[in-house]
Amino acid sequence: MLRSTPPILFSAALSLMLTASSVNAASPPSATTVTVPTESKQRPRVGLVLGGGGARGAAHIGVLEVLEKHNIKIDCVAGTSMGGLVAGGFAGGLNSKAMLDGLSKANWRDMFIDYPDYDEQSYRSKKLSSRFIPGLEMGVTNKGVELPAGVVAGQKLRLFFNHLVHADVTQRNIEDLPLKLSIIATNIGNGDRVVFREDSLTTAMRASMSVPGLLSPVDYKGNKLVDGGLVDNVPIAEVRERCNPDVVIAVNVGSPLLKPEDIGSLVSVSAQMVNILTEQNVSRSLSTLKPTDIYIKPDLEGITAGDFERYAETAERGRKAAEAIVERLKPLSAAPEDYAAWWEKIEVAKRETPTIEDIKIAGLKYVNPAAVSKYLRTKPGEPVNTAELNEDMMRIYGENYYERVEYTMLPVRDKRLLTVTPVEKPWGPDYLRFGFNLESDKIIGSSYMLRAAYQKTWVNNLGAEFLVAAELGNNPAFAAEFYQPLDAQQRFFAEIAAGIRRDQVGIYQNNHRLAEYDIERRFASFQGGINVGILGQVRAGWLEQSGSADLRTGTAPFTSPSGKNSGWVSSLDFDQLDRLYFPTRGWKTRLRYFNSVDNNYGRVDAGITVAYSLSDYVINGQLTRTAGSNGPLPTRDPASLGGLFYLSGFGKNQILGGSSTFGSIRGEKIIGRMPLGLRGDMRVGLSLEGGKMDDLYTETNKTGWLNSTAIYLGGETPLGPVYLGYGYSTKGSSNIILQIGTP
Repeated sequence: MLRSTPPILFSAALSLMLTASSVNAASPPSATTVTVPTESKQRPRVGLVLGGGGARGAAHIGVLEVLEKHNIKIDCVAGTSMGGLVAGGFAGGLNSKAMLDGLSKANWRDMFIDYPDYDEQSYRSKKLSSRFIPGLEMGVTNKGVELPAGVVAGQKLRLFFNHLVHADVTQRNIEDLPLKLSIIATNIGNGDRVVFREDSLTTAMRASMSVPGLLSPVDYKGNKLVDGGLVDNVPIAEVRERCNPDVVIAVNVGSPLLKPEDIGSLVSVSAQMVNILTEQNVSRSLSTLKPTDIYIKPDLEGITAGDFERYAETAERGRKAAEAIVERLKPLSAAPEDYAAWWEKIEVAKRETPTIEDIKIAGLKYVNPAAVSKYLRTKPGEPVNTAELNEDMMRIYGENYYERVEYTMLPVRDKRLLTVTPVEKPWGPDYLRFGFNLESDKIIGSSYMLRAAYQKTWVNNLGAEFLVAAELGNNPAFAAEFYQPLDAQQRFFAEIAAGIRRDQVGIYQNNHRLAEYDIERRFASFQGGINVGILGQVRAGWLEQSGSADLRTGTAPFTSPSGKNSGWVSSLDFDQLDRLYFPTRGWKTRLRYFNSVDNNYGRVDAGITVAYSLSDYVINGQLTRTAGSNGPLPTRDPASLGGLFYLSGFGKNQILGGSSTFGSIRGEKIIGRMPLGLRGDMRVGLSLEGGKMDDLYTETNKTGWLNSTAIYLGGETPLGPVYLGYGYSTKGSSNIILQIGTP
């Protein structure tokens, strides 16, 4: 089960997700044979109970397979958490094979990561991701500072449920199902047990699986609902009330309590505390079983609540557990023709792909509906493409304005009304964002940065945004920007930005620091541009900048690069990498041109990056070129090489000159992945790099092509990327590099 926990710590919630609680149940009641009904007698009514257990709940599917094989008709079914998912699928007309097929197509690790891949996000969202840590977002409201309700909003889970029970074809409500269904959730506000016997099937399934602190609660009739396992993990009493069965078949897939030697940390203590509370409600439920009831507890030793990838093995263990008591099940069998007629009323009929009659955007308060509809490729009069529609929902969600994005298909004659409901973040539309960075470089030294920003979105109906950010550390900075879309679909925009930054820049010769400058840069810009869908952005405008350089230590090797340096600037940024820091596929390219009217030179920066993966191996390639358009770049605006993955054997920006050419190829092996609910992995890698600097201003002896090789350990974490690497160059330089956090 996706075990419910108090929202003490995210880590505690995640631990419960992976160790999901239940019971060491008391022995089931002794077996009592159920009399086989004669033709003249009415068959026994059967109630089916499917308990929670996270990934272990796939065992329910194996039990269903045995019930199908022996033609056992069910009069009502109740489920909690993962048991609620299987119960909902069964009552919704899916047999065991259809459910296994659905699980086989699901990427469960990705299912608990709300955001779409990086290449599916808008350019603005990508820029925010590169500057700030998404998990540290806080809302600013009239109530003060507010936090998100959970780490995972369950966006992909809801879309998966829709597809699984065919709610992507037409709206499916529990009260309309031929089989009586109950799904259990918990009201986190008062601890009450909530039973879904009506309303949206997918809403009930999603609510029953909401782990507090990990998955956001589901808003339902003014209440916030979470995992039903907190109050009724094996809902036997519900099926008795629902259909007064003669026989209850109860399936318990929960995990045992943690062993004493495994308890010691705050996380494990919190997990065990909730495990004990949950065990008590399950023990109470099991104590109500009668001798005529049937209790099934599959042997799931070694399978955790997070082992969704082992669904087939888990289902097989459920099948074996049911086959072991098949003699008790056989008396409940119906004649094959009777069973077929019964199932025909329940089974999801093969439906033709419906046509969309109309599309409605509902529920928005401050977002312009045109900013939503621009992502909808389905148009009125066209048939529904579910895969495409789900992608559109994720792209809408990736705009970062919404807690979730839902849709419904309501029948209109032989067509459908598509209603898209983006639920805006209740802790928005104003936010506090944060980032940090720690770097240690054997050649350059150590530095740190703390970044904080206030972002105000939807300042007007076109979606204007205001952002002000400050940085503290070795290189303090302050900047503000105002971004104004020029049309409702935000294809065109204008942006005004200004700021100041102070950097410490070293000048090197023969791997030794000769001097260090304090360089202060001030800028203001006005630019306009075009958002090219999710591909990227093209912009152009005027950049006003000036600066001063003060010699901090050492002897000045060249004239202080102070004064104005303003001019026209244009750029093209296209990014289709699937991840920001550790991509596994895709490409990105950047082209920027700056024409200085104050110093009569032009600067061109161009680069391309590609990524390709095969199983757990990833190859990255990169080419960059920086040069002047009418001669070498001046000392006030030089090209640079050095640092991790840019000639790793040298310090960051150690080599300065008039133009540079660089290329690298990196091979990486994925050695581990983040826990369920977190995106990212850990890798070991080898980087082969080559670069050439012309018209050298520093390290003047390092002419021609330079080489560097790096070995490193790195990964994407909730706090950003982490790297620990060693770089070596045959040109007599080596470096040890540690980087943590946002650049």
